Amino acid sequence: MWFDQSVVYQIYPLGFCGAPLQNDGVAVLRLPKIKEWVAHIKSLGATCVLFNPLFESDAHGYDTRDYFKVDTRLGTNEDFKDVCACLHENGLKVMLDGVFNHVGRGFWAFRDVQEKKWDSPYKDWFHISFDGNSAYNDGFWYEGWEGHFELVKLNLWNGDVRAHLFEAVRFWVNEFGIDGLRLDVAYCLQPEFLSELRRFTNGLKPDFVLMGETLHGDYNRWMNDNACHSVTNYECYKGLYSSFNCANMHEISYSLHRQFGADHWCLYTGKHLLSFVDNHDVTRIASILENEKHLPLIYGMLFGMPGVPSVYYGSEWGEKANKSDGDATLRKCFEAPQTNELTAFISRLAAVKTASSALCFGGYKNLVVQPNQLIFERRCDSERVIVAINADSAPFYAHFDAGCGTAVDLLTGQPHDFGGGSELAPYSCYFWKTER
Repeated sequence: MWFDQSVVYQIYPLGFCGAPLQNDGVAVLRLPKIKEWVAHIKSLGATCVLFNPLFESDAHGYDTRDYFKVDTRLGTNEDFKDVCACLHENGLKVMLDGVFNHVGRGFWAFRDVQEKKWDSPYKDWFHISFDGNSAYNDGFWYEGWEGHFELVKLNLWNGDVRAHLFEAVRFWVNEFGIDGLRLDVAYCLQPEFLSELRRFTNGLKPDFVLMGETLHGDYNRWMNDNACHSVTNYECYKGLYSSFNCANMHEISYSLHRQFGADHWCLYTGKHLLSFVDNHDVTRIASILENEKHLPLIYGMLFGMPGVPSVYYGSEWGEKANKSDGDATLRKCFEAPQTNELTAFISRLAAVKTASSALCFGGYKNLVVQPNQLIFERRCDSERVIVAINADSAPFYAHFDAGCGTAVDLLTGQPHDFGGGSELAPYSCYFWKTER
């Protein structure tokens, strides 16, 4: 599947395009800005663009009003169709954010219930009780997502609701040619719904990808042949930055082996979780890491570990933003893309990742684990790559059996002689392709 060899570039469209935080109903054409970034996205080595919500909503996009209409603040359906055509012409896949667990209070069917109460034909689209009242004094109680009553939970057991959502997916495929979906809060979606959606999309477009947002627990609940193809790897998200900040590479090495190792109890060996160091919901990685020299190294780890790496727009040049200052700070509008040493390094990492069968499909094996150093092996039938990270300010000589004498560093093209081990320079990252 194309997703397994992808590098994802994530964009939060409403913030990226500088739309107002609340839907003011004023139609403004902002979508063409995305086309101005295509050259930058390609030069970064991305192969897929993941768009967070861009359909008509009350405010932030996760409060949908209309699944069939691009948000007025961004432009029109035709404008987005033009953007998708541009991305596809440049060899980039397109994934959209499917928000199927809940809608906004401005959703047309919920508005009908507000007006007609129990006489509305859509009252069973939601979890409603006419024996109570809402904080908005609607004259009825309804279930909101995790207590957020601006987000009205859909009744996914209702066949008409499922039909409406599936028709929206068909519409996005037919009109925009999308290649997959990120399923928002997939951990809230019933297995039966995911199974039906998987069967529907399997018949809709070959290699259509479902990637679910999950947090903790056994990801196999939501990632299997009857559910999502992939899920978000939040376990390793925390492990990545914590291992650098706490000088404890044992944390991330444990998680990676637990998830992708060769032992029979390892959970996700052979699967392709979406890996990331930040996104639209969390503090940017440049604001989390306590040592700025670790920034390129954590991206080295991201692209070297099993999974599909995702880069959040702006973070490729080290943009800072803290979630404690509000979600809007995480979803900034930039006038133009920036480039620096970090973007150049990520470009090299992406080129190496997408060209390597071991890095895309290989297993995982720890070779050296120290507080500030991690060396691991990625191997598949046709290739072997050793990834080495030294997060210390001092050189480190790693003694390990490389199983070969010579190698080439995929990042630099330079040959490397292992001998009895290898010296790692301060704050360094290596991708050694070895002789078999």
